[in-house]
Amino acid sequence: MTMTTEITTPHFDFFDEKKVGIVLAPFSGGQPKSGVENGPKYLMKQGLRHDLETLGWTTSVEEPLQDKDFEARKNDASDVHGIVKRPNLVGEASQLVYQSVKKVAQEGKLALTLGGDHSIAIGSVAGVFDQYPNAGLLWIDAHADINTPSSTESGNLHGCPVSFLMGLDAKNTPPSLQWIPKCLDPKKIAYIGLRDVDAGERQILKENGIAAFSMYHVDRFGLNKVIEMALEKVCPNGDEPIMVSYDVDAIDPLYVPATGTPVRGGLTLREGLFLVERIAETGRLIALDVVECNPELAAHDGHVVDTITTGCAIARCALGETLL
Repeated sequence: MTMTTEITTPHFDFFDEKKVGIVLAPFSGGQPKSGVENGPKYLMKQGLRHDLETLGWTTSVEEPLQDKDFEARKNDASDVHGIVKRPNLVGEASQLVYQSVKKVAQEGKLALTLGGDHSIAIGSVAGVFDQYPNAGLLWIDAHADINTPSSTESGNLHGCPVSFLMGLDAKNTPPSLQWIPKCLDPKKIAYIGLRDVDAGERQILKENGIAAFSMYHVDRFGLNKVIEMALEKVCPNGDEPIMVSYDVDAIDPLYVPATGTPVRGGLTLREGLFLVERIAETGRLIALDVVECNPELAAHDGHVVDTITTGCAIARCALGETLL
C-alpha cells in the first residue's frame, strides 16, 4: 500500500499582501554579555532583507532603538530593583520595540523582530498581541524565560519576559516595567526545545498549566508531533494566528555556537529549520522574533558564520523558503 501525504505550500492567510516589517532591536541590557546588540546588524549584512524580497516579500525596516545610548548606560550601577538588573534600561527599550511592532502589525505587515537578547520580546509580543489578542505564542528556546522578580536567581531580565507578559508577581514588578500589558494567557503559550529550566520556573509552569515540551518530548514523540501538540494547546480552534519567538540557543551549540547561554543537547540544524517550515505551512504565522545571536562570543570567524547564517535561515524558512 502506498501512502501519500499532502504537503501544503507556505501561505500567509492573515495578510492581503506579502509585506514584512523588519524591526531591529539591537539591545543587550537584559543580560551581562556585550555583543548580542550586534546580532541584528550581522543578520542584515548577511543579506536577510534581500533574501526575503527574493521570496516575494515587500520589506520595510523600523529602528526604534536608533541613536539611543543603551550600551553606554548598561553599566549604571543604580539601575537595579532588588536583585533585578537594569529594569529601567529594559523597560525603556522594550517599550520602544512594543510601539514599533504594534505599528507594523497595525499596518497589516508580518512583524519580524531581530534581537538583541530575549528581553526585547517583552515589546514584540505585547505589540503583536495588541493587534492579535487571540494569537498563540510558540516560545522556541532552551530556557523558559518565565522567572519573576521573586524567583530569578541571576536578576537578568532576558530570563523573565514571559512572566511580565502574563502579569505574574505584579507587586514586585519594577516601576519601569509596569507599562507592560497583561496580554498573555497561560493557555496561549507553548514551549518547544526546553532543556535548562530553573526550579522556580518549573513550579510556575506547573501552577499555570503551561504547555512545555522539552527535548525529552522531541526525542520521544518526534518534532512534528510536538509541533502539532503545541499548536493544539495554544490554537485549539485551528484557525488562530501564530507568533513564534525564536531564541537561536534552542538549536544545539554544535550548529549555533555564538550565543550567550548555549546548552548542549538541543535541536539539530534541520530540526530547527523544520520547525518554522512547519509553522509556515499552516498559513497562520503573523510574527517572528529571532534573538540571541552574539558574534562577539564566537571562538573564530566560522562560528560567527554558522550562527548568523542559521539566524537568517530561520527567518527565511518561516517566511516561506522551502527545500523544493
